[in-house]
Amino acid sequence: MAITAQDVNKLRQMTGAGMMDCKKALSEADGDFEAAIDILRKAGQKVASKRADNTVSEGIVLINVSSDGSNGKLMALACETEPVSKVESFRALAKEILDVAVTTNAGSKDDLLKASLSDGRSVEENLVDMMGKIGEKLDIIGYENVTAEKVVSYVHSNGKLGVLLALNGLGGADVEELGKDIAMQIAAMKPVAVDKDDVDSNTVEREIEIGKEQARAEGKPEAMLEKIALGKLNKFYKDFTLLNQDFVKDPSKNIRQLLADAAKTLTVKEFKRISIGG
Repeated sequence: MAITAQDVNKLRQMTGAGMMDCKKALSEADGDFEAAIDILRKAGQKVASKRADNTVSEGIVLINVSSDGSNGKLMALACETEPVSKVESFRALAKEILDVAVTTNAGSKDDLLKASLSDGRSVEENLVDMMGKIGEKLDIIGYENVTAEKVVSYVHSNGKLGVLLALNGLGGADVEELGKDIAMQIAAMKPVAVDKDDVDSNTVEREIEIGKEQARAEGKPEAMLEKIALGKLNKFYKDFTLLNQDFVKDPSKNIRQLLADAAKTLTVKEFKRISIGG
């Protein structure tokens, strides 16, 4: 059957797909709009498969902290190129995904992908559809759901880096400003854990081996390698565990001391850091 410009425009308004894609889909579907929509969705699935190995180094990080400050959700929706990251439909989809994360209290990325958006279809289905429209890979590269007495957030000015900091033991202290400072520290200094005991055992073993090899390359005696490596490990803890890092704004004290100054019982329960593109 003949496909009119009005038909093509109608399908375009319904789906957001390109004019030529809509015309092709309608032709294949013999003018059946529902079938044409299915064709466009399948095209999205083809895009998702075709670009599965592509790098997503652009996008947007969004955060929601509950009104009482006890829960925070951090989500990063990534794409391939910067222009797409600025497209309104991409940013609107990211916001809607975060909104449904809040309303459903999604506990994981998998839960979030299965959650339904306003059109009744899942987040995952909407992402596939969007890939079909824009021709780029999209991926939720990170999602975190954090609960504590006080959750403080930070999003970097480029919109591609976000942090959630979970604090307990407030003891009545106002820790909003302190929390912001520590969240910014996490963004800048990239700690791998809260404290020494929280560092993954594989990381510890790797750092010890690296320390031994460095000492060996410097010609140190074999009998001294273990001791030297443990010394280097302590330096690693100081540089890469949050509580032992020097406070960037005042290097005379570390984060552990900073917390104690605010309230003796104040502790960092956990932190989450998500960055797009590095």
